[in-house]
Amino acid sequence: MKFHLTLFILLSLLPAYAIHAQETASVNGYITDSRTGETLILANIALMDINRGASSNTSGYYTITNIPPGTYTLAASYIGFRRFEREITLEAGQNIRLNIELVPEGVELDALVVEADADREEQRNIGTAQIATQLIKDLPSVIEPDVFRSVQLLPGVKAASDFSSGLYVRGGSPDQTLILLDETTVYNPTHFFGFFSTFNPDAVKDVRLYKGGYPAEYGGRIGSVLTVYNKDGNRMETQGTVSLGLLASRASIEGPYSRGSWMLAVRRSTLEPILAVFRQTIDNVPSLFYFYDINGKLNYDASENDRLSVAFYSGNDNVAFPFQEDANIRLTYGNQTVTTQWRRIISNELFGFVTVTGSRYFNRPQFEIAGTAFERDNDILDFSLKADIEYLPNEKHTVSTGIWAGNIALRFRDRFDNQQTFNSKIESTYLSAYLQNRWRPSDEWIINGGVRLNSFSEGNYARVEPRLSVEHRPASRIRLQAAYGRYYQYLSLITNEAFSGFDLWLTSGEGVPPAYGDQFVIGAKTIPFSGYGFDAEIYYRTMRDLFELDPFVNDAAGLEYSELFRFGEGYAYGVELFLEKQSGKLTGFIGYTFGITRRKFPGFNTPILDDPTRARFYPPKYDRTHDINLVASYRLSSRWTANTVFNYATGQAYTEPLGRTQFTGIPWDNTVRDAIIVGNINASRLPSYHRMDISFIRSGRFFNLGDAEWQIQIINVYSRRNVWFYNYDFDENPIVREDISQLPIVPSISYTVNF
Repeated sequence: MKFHLTLFILLSLLPAYAIHAQETASVNGYITDSRTGETLILANIALMDINRGASSNTSGYYTITNIPPGTYTLAASYIGFRRFEREITLEAGQNIRLNIELVPEGVELDALVVEADADREEQRNIGTAQIATQLIKDLPSVIEPDVFRSVQLLPGVKAASDFSSGLYVRGGSPDQTLILLDETTVYNPTHFFGFFSTFNPDAVKDVRLYKGGYPAEYGGRIGSVLTVYNKDGNRMETQGTVSLGLLASRASIEGPYSRGSWMLAVRRSTLEPILAVFRQTIDNVPSLFYFYDINGKLNYDASENDRLSVAFYSGNDNVAFPFQEDANIRLTYGNQTVTTQWRRIISNELFGFVTVTGSRYFNRPQFEIAGTAFERDNDILDFSLKADIEYLPNEKHTVSTGIWAGNIALRFRDRFDNQQTFNSKIESTYLSAYLQNRWRPSDEWIINGGVRLNSFSEGNYARVEPRLSVEHRPASRIRLQAAYGRYYQYLSLITNEAFSGFDLWLTSGEGVPPAYGDQFVIGAKTIPFSGYGFDAEIYYRTMRDLFELDPFVNDAAGLEYSELFRFGEGYAYGVELFLEKQSGKLTGFIGYTFGITRRKFPGFNTPILDDPTRARFYPPKYDRTHDINLVASYRLSSRWTANTVFNYATGQAYTEPLGRTQFTGIPWDNTVRDAIIVGNINASRLPSYHRMDISFIRSGRFFNLGDAEWQIQIINVYSRRNVWFYNYDFDENPIVREDISQLPIVPSISYTVNF
């Protein structure tokens, strides 16, 4: 009876809505870069006369519905682009397809109007931060311009060391951040022992970090989400870029064809000549080292309403390293991804897309000592299907729903002296569905509520994740925000900071429940002066049922899967402040983070006489109480630009060894045994970290064939020898402690040609 009554009510409303739709009008289309035809994600568009607006989605598509007939001024804006305005006239029942091309700031400077205050609509959602791809290229960087190194400059994101590009976001470890390249999961996006990420800045269009409190459309991690979208390719003309550097070089080319566009970008290390010189004078230099990346994308416009795209990525690292006369290490690891997507404008109010993804991660370490070989194969294969729909029935609601189904297989195999010693395969199917509604009851309030359902077949788990965010705008330049979310994670990463190529992913299973946590965020976003932005956020998050391999398990043979793990919990809280200057000769930002994060696992920091199953909270290595980042860019002249980056952070936590003792009389062993006595876990701190990098960029021409750019950089200008870790020699009396330092002063130069 209830079902029939509900159906009757819905059917009764449809004619009324249809009549209302016939009395109103709508406008929709794509927002693109006028020079390249690249779609712009989360650009703002509004009808100024009635204060009605929208934002473009991840495909660059926008729609404004339920518009009363009349004449309006339609305006569109995006950071770094000239404001667009056009007068349009709408009649009852009419829909206008209006594709908007925005002109970059550097074009037609005499007509430029800076509208920085209005350009930050969606980029200022709670917990969300965006890094401009041009900024990634301009900042001083070791070896290569890097996405992850740039993201680490944001408040709430910490760097483990100069030699790690891992993202530690709001007290979470790197595995708690979901990393998506064109909506495909990437499991180990690093090169050069984790020194920098696999994302080629020449191929990247958009980088966006959801630090916390993110909406129901994302899931699978309890911390944060980083989305990276590759360029679609220039739809106006064929163009390319070549960049030559001392340590790595890049090249890219893109252009149009009759039904769409294409893009291809490659990058490869150029370290071999430098290593050859080092081998003449230095021992233990790698006998082989190189890495490469290949990114590509093809777009096909099937019709006015249908677009197809295929994107792929392949990256690989190869290292051969002799560490003794009769010992060698050979390391091969990398990622491959492929994304196929169909996007369709179903109606004026309905937009949908279907995405098929494939992701592979592998590492192949090989050790040979005195002719005896040890080999390991570690693979992840992840294939998935996504389907999403966006529905905009009126100016007050934006409804999104979708599913994400897939299969993940983790394979792990060891061989010793050509004999297999361990072989494991874990395979699981997963399924997620979400529904969310962005409701704007008035001009002052925005409420985004949603729920995500997910299941994981390994262990037969199913979980529900509610999400809610609220924004209040008491004034045009002030936003007050709050968000809450429950998040689950079915994967855990066993990693080594010194070398990410050994990364090992493990899953939930029978007796190993998924980790989960709650996030609470409140914030205020303001525009104190024209051209400036000031943001403040406070967060608190919990982490429960954290699972990792138990270090006290000596022999895994014969144990149940759940007996290999230990289970813990954690929490994190902090305050983030962010001041940004967006226009003028001097631009940049300063970010400050006060953050505390703690973990607790059985047996850690427990006095000897206490129950060994008890636990006390301790700071993980990447806990840093204070963190300050300053980024500044100053245009010296029409050709010269200076950039600087300064970092300061509280020293990392570490466990201090207190001494060594020897004991004998072990019933099963007559030899003398050494034991290292240590203090509480991570109860000590390294010295504070600070460093300044500078770069100078000179723009010019390359024989009138294209634009050219010299970049001269100095990393660690005042050669601060930040401590990476301490090395202790217990054979000396008293014990000798040696500082193992991070990067010294490093100069670099590169030359880029755009044609």
